[in-house]
Amino acid sequence: TVARVARSHQVELRLSASARQRMEQSRAWVEEVERRGEPVVYGINTGFGSQARVVIRNDRLRELQRNLILSHAAGVGEPLPVEVVRAAMLLRANTLARGFSGVRVEVVETLLRMLEKNVVPVIPSRGSLGASGDLAPLSHLALVLSRDPAGDVPEYSGRAYVLDETTGEWQLLSGKEAMERADIPRLVLEAKEGLALNNGTQISTALLALACHDARQLLKTADIAMAMTLEALLGISEAYRPEIHQARPYEGQIAIAENIRRLTEGSTLLDRHPEKVQDAYSLRCHPQVLGAVRDTLDFVEGVVQVEMNSSNDNPLIFPELEEPKKALSGGNFHAQPVAFAADFLGIALCEIGSIAERRIFRLSDRNLNEGLPPFLSRNPGVESGLMIAQYTAAALVSENKSLAHP
Repeated sequence: TVARVARSHQVELRLSASARQRMEQSRAWVEEVERRGEPVVYGINTGFGSQARVVIRNDRLRELQRNLILSHAAGVGEPLPVEVVRAAMLLRANTLARGFSGVRVEVVETLLRMLEKNVVPVIPSRGSLGASGDLAPLSHLALVLSRDPAGDVPEYSGRAYVLDETTGEWQLLSGKEAMERADIPRLVLEAKEGLALNNGTQISTALLALACHDARQLLKTADIAMAMTLEALLGISEAYRPEIHQARPYEGQIAIAENIRRLTEGSTLLDRHPEKVQDAYSLRCHPQVLGAVRDTLDFVEGVVQVEMNSSNDNPLIFPELEEPKKALSGGNFHAQPVAFAADFLGIALCEIGSIAERRIFRLSDRNLNEGLPPFLSRNPGVESGLMIAQYTAAALVSENKSLAHP
């Protein structure tokens, strides 16, 4: 669902009745605190971070929330891709809809309308530490969604892309212009809402969620390429027999071996040379290597599922608590689980490229490729075939390892 919404320009999104009810309950308590002026609750009537002990008067609570967004929208670098921002918008809406953040229903509905109308805030790619959530990037998102209580100034509305439905191209406008073109009112943020919008892990999680989706497709493609290579090199099927993999029963390894058996079922090219004892590592160890990648991806997807469906701002509101103070301060905004999972996935995905490059080399080398032409060239000597393609693959494998270093 995340990838579909992120990469589609035609979506319909609705807030469920149960989510609406949960949000209204937590919001009612925030508004009660605002009316009474007590208790003192972090992020509702206090400053932020090291200024948490500064109590803010009720008549400045709107200003407090807007100033938080203005000051924290300090990212730099190239903008994040549109699909990443759209994924983050969906995830933030989902988090707020769980009803622990104390925001009005209108905040989530505005995010959903922006997705439907293809208004995508420009979010710089640098600025998040993760340890305090994605404060800077999410503030750039909130900058477009919200406006100043004293007036709507384009210079302080951020920037946003709007999809031109006629040309299919993205147009870059001020946040104010983009929202006006889409006929979406920008919100004056009430108590707690600025903090609820920028204090979370949605940018980090969006990046990882899309990476997981693409990695799953890559695994399928890698198995197909492996099966074709095994046939092209007149390989041996014995390494894929279930007995071997049941003897070392990693789920991923068993699944990959089974998939290769299914893809090569009925092949007339395998096992043609009984004098061959076994194939090279790059052919024989595919289930062990790609199986480990698959198990890693399963783990990472589990982390993403938890994070996507969690409440990760601070404080969280629990209307059902018996005590007068129903807001609890904690650290769910910390992105450590997502960061560890992302590093793990990056390391694992490198191995798909590493073992694939070794097979490309074997296919290209006339001393190893079972009689195929050198570099798979139709006219050896006159043409270089895939010689430099293999060099490029080797270069990319090395670069991948550098990029995946934690």
